[in-house]
Amino acid sequence: MNFPLIKVLKNGLLVELDYMHPQEHEVVRALLNIVIIEGKTYPQKQPLSPAEFSAYWLSKDAFVVKTSVENTTHKPKEILGAFYLKPNFPGRCSHICNAGFIVQPGFGGQGIGRFMGEAMLLIAANLGYEAVMFNLVFETNIPSITLWQSLGFKIIGRIPGAAKLANEQVVDALIMYRALG
Repeated sequence: MNFPLIKVLKNGLLVELDYMHPQEHEVVRALLNIVIIEGKTYPQKQPLSPAEFSAYWLSKDAFVVKTSVENTTHKPKEILGAFYLKPNFPGRCSHICNAGFIVQPGFGGQGIGRFMGEAMLLIAANLGYEAVMFNLVFETNIPSITLWQSLGFKIIGRIPGAAKLANEQVVDALIMYRALG
């Protein structure tokens, strides 16, 4: 695959998807920590330190979506979303991958998640993975569930009371799966 991948969002903004570079780690860690503190979609309770972020997010492949050069004459590219892609299991089961996604607050509904999801499926297949599995999609995360189902994922399981959200609500988590190819 040739990177960056380019896309025009619903709002007309031109964005590019590329591998995450070291100078982008701190911006993505800060974004992930915002999402963690919101307490609605990720299992972590506390913000991640640089070492914890590295172990969790950077263990295999990581990508960012950012504004394209063509949009910005004098401004640095802004990271609008990010995702990781890694084996969900070790060894004999490492052909099934897992991925996690985040989008900048205020940019939901612009197509960034769909762009990342579609790209992840292509990248995963290109890297030799045979399926994608999400272990913990909180049942209250309707935008994600809707997106993944529209991209061919099936709900293959439910974990009762898997998550205690920041507001103390206890919710089930869904296991979602899609074969590649």
